[in-house]
Amino acid sequence: MTTLPLIPLDDVVVFPTMDVTLPVDPGEDDRVLLVPRVDGEYAAVGTIARVKRKVRLPGGGTGAMFEGIARGVAGAAQTGPTGDLRVTVDEHPDDVPVDGRTRELTRTLRATIDEILSARGDDGSVQAVLRAIKEPGALADSVGYDPELSVEQKVEILATLDVTERLEKTIELLQERLSDLQLRTKIREGVESGAQKQQREYLLRKQMDSIRHELGDDDASVVEEYREKIEAAGMPEAVREQADKELARFERMGGEGSGEAQMIRNYLDWLLAVPWGERSEENLDPVHARETLDGDHFGLEDVKDRIVEFLAVKKLRADRGLDDESASDRRRGGGSILTLVGPPGTGKTSIGESVAKATGREFVRIALGGVRDEAEIRGHRRTYIGALPGRLVRALRDAKTMNPVILLDEVDKVGADHRGDPSAALLEVLDPAQNHSFRDHYLDVEIDLSQVLFLATANSLDTIPGPLLDRMEIIPFDGYTVAEKRAIARDHLVPRQRKANGLHDDEVVVPEELLATIVDEYTREAGVRQLERTVGKLLRKTATSIASGRDEAPVTVDLDRVRDALGRQKVFHESAARTAVPGVATGLAVTGTGGDVLFIEATRVPVPGSKGSLVLTGQLGDVMKESARIALSWVRANADKVGIDPATFEDAEFHVHVPAGAIPKDGPSAGITMVTALVSLLTGRPVKHTVGMTGEVTLQGRVLPIGGLKQKSIAAHAAGLTDIVISERNRGDLDDVPQEVRDAVTFHPSMSLDEVLEVALEARVAEVAQV
Repeated sequence: MTTLPLIPLDDVVVFPTMDVTLPVDPGEDDRVLLVPRVDGEYAAVGTIARVKRKVRLPGGGTGAMFEGIARGVAGAAQTGPTGDLRVTVDEHPDDVPVDGRTRELTRTLRATIDEILSARGDDGSVQAVLRAIKEPGALADSVGYDPELSVEQKVEILATLDVTERLEKTIELLQERLSDLQLRTKIREGVESGAQKQQREYLLRKQMDSIRHELGDDDASVVEEYREKIEAAGMPEAVREQADKELARFERMGGEGSGEAQMIRNYLDWLLAVPWGERSEENLDPVHARETLDGDHFGLEDVKDRIVEFLAVKKLRADRGLDDESASDRRRGGGSILTLVGPPGTGKTSIGESVAKATGREFVRIALGGVRDEAEIRGHRRTYIGALPGRLVRALRDAKTMNPVILLDEVDKVGADHRGDPSAALLEVLDPAQNHSFRDHYLDVEIDLSQVLFLATANSLDTIPGPLLDRMEIIPFDGYTVAEKRAIARDHLVPRQRKANGLHDDEVVVPEELLATIVDEYTREAGVRQLERTVGKLLRKTATSIASGRDEAPVTVDLDRVRDALGRQKVFHESAARTAVPGVATGLAVTGTGGDVLFIEATRVPVPGSKGSLVLTGQLGDVMKESARIALSWVRANADKVGIDPATFEDAEFHVHVPAGAIPKDGPSAGITMVTALVSLLTGRPVKHTVGMTGEVTLQGRVLPIGGLKQKSIAAHAAGLTDIVISERNRGDLDDVPQEVRDAVTFHPSMSLDEVLEVALEARVAEVAQV
């Protein structure tokens, strides 16, 4: 160990054997430690340098020339007699191991350096200098002269004390440099050969023309081939005229060498790709359609009824020749587009496939989620390079018929930007009075879409523009009841997943009571998509145990196997535990994934001087915030009637929270739930754990109707609730609630908040004592 002056170097790294002149005065010392500094931080390893001589710099300053000797590891710092910074230094000269690995790395490094110098166009002078370096460590340190390496990379090499490891790191860095140089060279050579390539292509094209002429496959043959295809395509007269016109243009060009000729060929190919004269022989028998829908889907009776009615009307219109009416007659006659609206996983897309199967038509799905360009619907104009027809023309091409079932999937997720509004283009497509003359921008001819059976799907109606929604007939998919999910799992999901996992029907048996456990304890959704994934995971685990020999078929799935495959219970009925204390009420809501149960919590916080202010948390929207204010105002105004001391509102602040604060919430159906939570808090009467509620409230205490009662009721039933408080004006909507839910749940239509509180709150202690 020795003590040397420390000289920091910014953006410079000095290696052993390297000479450098620096604008510093070393004083009387003959050796110093040169330490690189990166972003103000000193490196742990520097270079011990010998002062060769002092020099006078331009401008009259004093400097010194240093010669790197060896690496030095900096230790403790101290102040020298003249106030300079000194450090203890552990000198590390290169200790070269004599082994085959080091020799092999040395040869690889020399070869890599030679390749880099060759790629740079070195005249051999640098290579001669490097060949004179015999020591492996010094050869690795030669990268210090490479201006392409960063300071950080050079510091990393300097800090590597082991010679063999230093060689490996240097080779890795230089091979990256070599790859970059080779790529640059390739790009440069490609640019230089561009002109030669064009000339070569011209000559080859001339030779190709000669060969095609000898084979009888010249332009005249191509034109004749197109003419025959146009003749056989069964195009309408106007389309035929357009095709002949474009073919004549192509013929006048006298060859395919020009870009415009190729564009004309592409246009003719797309024009011929439309199946102008093709029609599927359809079956509109409503009995057959109902049998097909029942075979493919369980439940959804209202949906199936509406689809069968739709097909029956089309059959009558077709049988009586009413489908040939004028556009105005079609508008008056209805002909709305069926739009299937509901949460994910409820079978909207598969219903579309079943409709195609029932009618004998081809099925094409057009995914509209995230589409923002109007050209995706109408096509690009031919003036643009790379123009293509819109998705509708491509759908007809894929279907190979002019009367397929086209499913417009996720129509509620269509966007709009500076490229146009796709939903505006859909107005023409979905209007029966207009779609018989749909015009694609690319083909620029009228296409009759009136024979296409359009279906649309959406998760929500909120984002569908009004004019587009006006052309749709909404069929709600409100989700499945618990019993329906069990039946679907038994009849559809288990057989499908059994086959998907390579199992025979007799190899795995899943008892129905275990399917009930899976539905109740592992899924909470309106559809069955998560249920199918859960069943698939269970059967996949079972298939693995059979394939690995741990089990022998047949295997009967039991509860232990379910727990082992699916883990602990995921879904709990929390209503009893959450509402055990006053101030918590159970509400019902509709989300993008179906109905849901949510808890509204209220608490009173003593705040001296406060007049009963309100704090709201849980990412509530404006409508829910107004409902909370109305709820508190009603409770204060009717404090005596509900048994609350008015002094309770003095020197206090009220906090209403809806848990799951990361999820935004809004809607006009939480009013009675908030009132119930506040009254429960201030009277000390807990809310009955079996009661859920939904309804808006006025300042006079009237209960207003809400929407989505069917979805909310299904969610409440799945959550184990047995009483639901609703508005009296929603009584008529109970007909839409599945019979299974109506049998298990008691509905309490209410006109006023007095009726709501009577049903929802536990009896007072005094009342219980009297009983």
